[in-house]
This record gives sequence, structure tokens and C-alpha cells, in this order.
Amino acid sequence: MQHTHRALLCLSLCLAASVRAEDKTAREASFRQDIMPVLFRAGCNAGACHGAAKGKDGFMLSLFGYDPAGDYFRIVDDMAGRRINTAVPEQSLLLLKSTGAVPHTGGKLFDNKSEYYETLRRWIAAGAPDDAVDVPDTVGLELSKKHIVFDGGTGKDSLRVTALLSDGSKRDVTSLARYHSNNNSVVQIDEHGHITAGRSGDTNVFARYSRFALGTSVIVLPSADGFAWPNPPAVNYIDTHVFERLKNLRIAPSDLCDDETFLRRVTLDLAARPPTVAEYRAFMADPRSDKRTVKIDELIASDTFADYWTSIWAEQLRVMGGNYAPDATPVKAADAFYEWIRRQLRADRPLNEFVREMVTASGSNLNNGPVNLYTMLVHSPQFTPKAFAADFSQVFLGVQLQCAECHNHPFDRWNMDDYYGFVSFFTGISRKSGVESREQRIFFNTAAPPAMHLRDERPMPAKVLGAIEPVAAGGDPRRALAAWLTAPENEMFSRNLANRIWAQLMGRGIIHPVDDVRVTNPPANEPLLQALAQRLVQSNFSLRSLARDICTSRTYQLSSQSNPSNARDRQQFSHAALRRLRADVLIDTVVAVTGMPRKLGNFPDDTRAIDFYPRLEVNTEGPKYGDNFFKTFGASSRASVSSTEIKCAPTLSQTLHMAVGDTIEPRLSAGGTLKALVGTKATPDEVIEELFFLALSRRPTTQEAQELRTLIGPETKNPQAFEDIFWALLNSTEFIFNH
Repeated sequence: MQHTHRALLCLSLCLAASVRAEDKTAREASFRQDIMPVLFRAGCNAGACHGAAKGKDGFMLSLFGYDPAGDYFRIVDDMAGRRINTAVPEQSLLLLKSTGAVPHTGGKLFDNKSEYYETLRRWIAAGAPDDAVDVPDTVGLELSKKHIVFDGGTGKDSLRVTALLSDGSKRDVTSLARYHSNNNSVVQIDEHGHITAGRSGDTNVFARYSRFALGTSVIVLPSADGFAWPNPPAVNYIDTHVFERLKNLRIAPSDLCDDETFLRRVTLDLAARPPTVAEYRAFMADPRSDKRTVKIDELIASDTFADYWTSIWAEQLRVMGGNYAPDATPVKAADAFYEWIRRQLRADRPLNEFVREMVTASGSNLNNGPVNLYTMLVHSPQFTPKAFAADFSQVFLGVQLQCAECHNHPFDRWNMDDYYGFVSFFTGISRKSGVESREQRIFFNTAAPPAMHLRDERPMPAKVLGAIEPVAAGGDPRRALAAWLTAPENEMFSRNLANRIWAQLMGRGIIHPVDDVRVTNPPANEPLLQALAQRLVQSNFSLRSLARDICTSRTYQLSSQSNPSNARDRQQFSHAALRRLRADVLIDTVVAVTGMPRKLGNFPDDTRAIDFYPRLEVNTEGPKYGDNFFKTFGASSRASVSSTEIKCAPTLSQTLHMAVGDTIEPRLSAGGTLKALVGTKATPDEVIEELFFLALSRRPTTQEAQELRTLIGPETKNPQAFEDIFWALLNSTEFIFNH
């Protein structure tokens, strides 16, 4: 009996100790370390729910929990007693809605047996305390695996997520993180971090916790049966990195394109026009083994190469001029900016120096071209530092920093402190009237205050991205910004430039889109991008040098014809991409092959489309094309700096325009090249061959020549038949696309 009493006493003491331990745990529950992660995991503070700008159904939380103090107030103190019931925790609206016990727009998030429910209930039962002292903050994440490979298209795996805390400790947050896959058809990841392979390919899966996201690369290999690596020769470092990646993915690159395809491709890419008939004949007759490299060097050395890139930079920098331009962007200012860009690129000025001069520029918008970075990157009657900072980071760094204006960036490492510190580089930019009415003088007012933080109105001194301390006070902070931005060791800058140059020549960025650089949008081939950026720095930021490297690589010269292993590849450059010609290149190509010019608004008659920018009778705010052809064929409207402004996808309206619009038909019947050919060539076969040279940079096949000769019939000097043939060639996919 005595033993029984002792046993019962021990049991009672153990139960009491357990209760005390639970009470201690509840009392020590951390709002920031325990409650906020549950709200994040359940999606309560996501943008589609209570983390929206105006909240949801009368309740608002900070997006992904960037403002814990504000969230605590809104949960506990705002409308006290409505969301939290410390007397009967189970009756708290926070729990009832989360478990679906009462109507909830977001539906049931978890049940009352889950760890999330229990964490919230214990906290509420303890009186829903706020953190009495500072608790360790999350300063980073670790994933259990950096790379995962599934062989043969099947398999499962899982990730564990560890939070790194500011006090040096670590915490397993696998059950509190959120997960997503960049390509669910290749691999899926569920809410527990379990990964399931799909079809063959490569992608990344990500875990997000607190303000951090971290990814793991995943490769799903196709079956090895029947695959043999062809071991293509590498011409340079580009091929080395591309082929290594393809070999690891069991993707065989396509063969080299033929000489005709290469000549047309490289001339369109480097000179923004098709090769002439004389160039075609000379290249095809050239017996030298290095004739492709010779042609590349010839084209890159030409002024036309620089002129084409002037057009590309002018689009990115939103160069436009208006006769009524209260926002300091008259045509004279636009001309000054455009011609300054052209001079720099024709001289192959190092791109970092080119950018540095723009960033630090001051003076007259009419006489000092680069100062128009501050009048044209954002077209507005008044300079707006926030809008300018966002566009500046997107153009020169590829970073969409505007996502951190009202909350921490939801998909990258940048927070509101980074955003407002960066804006402060431009808060002193001012304008004053010059000698004449069109002139504005741009200067930096060193007395201007820095940007104020949105959350607490703290002044935020100018600070470069990724830095802890602001730049030195006093003077014009743009000098420090330019020095940091364009320094050889700033990989953000060199990688952005290298990626944009690559995308222009290859049809897709290694990071795609090129102006959406973030942790959750990693490079398709990190070693390749790193090598390109390093090469750009080593060449003293020479555009011509990097373009030459790309064009001389075997990767650039691959055929667009796919093989069974690379037919589905869209991001590893195993074959050339089919690229519809840019609007400006297309109209210049039509003019070149027909020999008939086209008038472009407010420019001289012989102006090439690549030398055109919108000159307007009105102001330059809003989307502007300057010509309806550019609008139809997806030229940038210059309404923003986004790379998506340029659209190269074919549309029905483009097809109709080419078939029945005023671009092709009038140039066939009005004379020009076609009339001269019909009048001078001895035979129809010679005319047909010449038309193929002009339009497609190749000879007609035997079948094509025979069928077209039959179409002409006995009327060998009838221009109508040749007009029909030329019209068909210019409306072909082969003409409109670079392949």
C-alpha cells in the first residue's frame, strides 16, 4: 500500500512538473520567432491574403511579416478582444478562422491537432505576450542539399531548412518554410519540402523563410539508353561552359549551321541588315577556313555595329524628344543624348566609363548629352527620385528594386532600408531653367535631405546595395555611387551587362528576363554567366570584344535544327533560337532588299530605322512609338525601362500587315531592285536566284527553282510574276525570322 501511495505521489509530481514546463514554454513563446513564422507558413501575410496593401476582409498584416511590431498591434491591440481571447484561447477568432470553424475567405489553413494550432493556442493562453526583449533575428538560411540529380526521370527526395540566427544559433524551420518550384513539369515540391521528379530537364526549387529565399538546383536526367555525347570541339570558354552543362543534362548540341545561314544570322545580329548579294557571293566563294571569324571582325569593326547598339541603348534609356516638352526632353536634348551615345559606342569606349559619365553628369540638357539620363529615364515634368532609382537599378543592375518600396522584397534579399538608402543618391537632383526656353540645367543640390523611410520616417543616408554603412556625407553622393557601380569588382554590374549582351545575340538571357535578377530567378548556367562577366571586365568593358567572343563561339554558330535530345531545350543554348526580327531591323531589311526607302516620321528620308527614335509634336510622357509600324511589330513604346517593352513574338496583325499593308506591296510595284533585276538579267532563273540571295541569303533548292520557273511561264519579262515571287519570299517565315 505504501508503495502505491509513493507511486501516485511521483505521478502527481511529474504531472505538476509537466504543467509547469508547459506554462514556462507558453510564457516564453516568442511572437517573432514562433507566431510570425506560423502566419507566414499558413499564408496569412501573403500578398493574396492579409498581406495585401489594404489587407483582406478588414484585417491587414505586413507582407511576409516585414513589420512584426505593427502585426502584433493589429492582432492583439487593434479591436482588443476580437481576434484574441486569452480567457478561452480556443475561442480566439485567430484560431477559429484558421481551422475553418467559422467562415473564412482563405478557407481552412490547418486543423486543431497541428503544430501550428498548438503554437498559437499556447501563446494565446500565456496572454499573447509581445517579446519583452530583442530576440535573435534570422540572418540567413541553409538548405540540406545544394544540388539534386534524378537519373532516368523518376525519384523522390526532400529538403531540410535551417535558419541562421543573429546570436550564432541555428533552428530547423523545415515545417515553417514555404516552398515552390520554378518548373512544376520538371520537378514538384510539396509543403513539407518533399521533391518529386517529373519530365527530364533542369530547374530550381526554393525554400522561403522570414525575409530570405534560397534555392537548390535540380536536374532530371533522361534515360541514358541510346545517348552518346558527340564531343563537339570547343572554340572558346563559352563552348566549354555550355557543353559541360549540356553533357551533364544528356543533351547533345545541334550541328553547326551552314555558311549561308551563318552569314545571314551574323549580319543581321551585328549590322542590323541582311548581307548584300555581293557579300553573299564573296563569302561563299571564300576558301579560307577562318572566313567566319574574318566576317565577324569586319562587321564588329564597322560603324553600323555601334549604330545598332546605339539604338538598343537608346531604347533602354528611353530617349525621346518632343516639340512640346515641359519635362526637359525637347528634340534638341534627345539629339544631344542620342549622338553622345553613338560617339561613345563608335569609339568602343569602355562600358563602365560610358555609364559612369552618365551617372555623374550635370549641366545643360541641350549641350551635355549624358546629363539627359536625368531627364529621359523617367519622363516627367518634375524629377521623381523614387521612380528614377527604380529604373536606374533595373537598367544598370537588372534589379527590380521598386518591389522593396512598401515592404521587403518578397522574392529577393533587398529590404526597405536598401530601397530608401538607394533613393537618397538622387533626392538632390534638381533642375533650373537655362538661357533658352528649351534648356534645363541639371545639378545636385547638396542641401537636399535624404529619403525618409516609409515605415517610421527615419532619414536614410545614401547607401549602395548590399552595404551596411552609408557613403560619406557631404558633396554629391553620385560620385560614390558611380565608383561603386562601375568598379571591376562589382559583379552585379558586369553580370548585368554581360547577360544583356548575350541575350541580344542569342535571343535569351542566361538570366531571363534580363532585368529580373533575383535569388529566385537564378542563371540557367552560372559558370557561363560568371565567365562572360569576367571576360567583360578583363577586356576593359569592351562591347566589341565580348560580342566577338560570343559570335566566334561554336555555341552561337549552332544550327536551329534540333535533334531528339535537345528538341525541348529552351534555356541551355543547345541549338540556335528562332528569333523574329526586331521592328527596326525588319523595316531596314525590307528597305535594303527592295531598294525602296521608307519615310520615318520627323526624320530625313534616308534615315535608317536603327537611327530612329520617337520625335513627337507633343510631350514625351506615356507610351510613344513614333511610327505605327513599330507599334505593330513590338518595338519598345518607351513607356518604361522593362525589357518586356520589346516584343518579338509574331502576331496575326503582323502577318496581315506584311501581306496587305503598305510596307511590302508598294515597294514591289514602284520599281527599285526588282525592276532593275527583271530588266537586266538574261534569264528567269537568274532573277529567281538573285531574289533568293536578296531575301533569304541562299540559293533556291532545285524543287523551288523548278516550281517557280513553271509559275513564270513563257512571259519571262512579265514583272507581275516576279513581283508575286518576291512578295512570297518577303512574307515567308524564313525572311521575318533570324535562324
